[in-house]
Amino acid sequence: MRASDSPMESNDRIARNEALFREVNERVEAGLWPVSDDKPVAFRCECGSLHCNQLVELTVAAYERVRASGARFVLVRGHEIPQIESVLEREAGYVVVEKLGEAAEVCQNTDPRDD
Repeated sequence: MRASDSPMESNDRIARNEALFREVNERVEAGLWPVSDDKPVAFRCECGSLHCNQLVELTVAAYERVRASGARFVLVRGHEIPQIESVLEREAGYVVVEKLGEAAEVCQNTDPRDD
């Protein structure tokens, strides 16, 4: 965090970064149809770091379960930020997190599936 960032600004920025990566994954997923529900697909880690370019592999069905909530994201293990999210699931190659507080609000408000 930069010295000029308040904790609130930093949390907001992280949530917006994660929402951006979620949008990328939405477009990846849209280009995959039809794909077998049990075949792993590479999705981009949806963590808050703009510098992260790691991929996580999960099935389209598993990604759909994550996307059932606009406050949930799929991350590479170890990329979670306990101050603004809680881990809901730990899988072999990834974790599913849910945003907390204002970060959850930002993510819900920017969810491309929430029309």
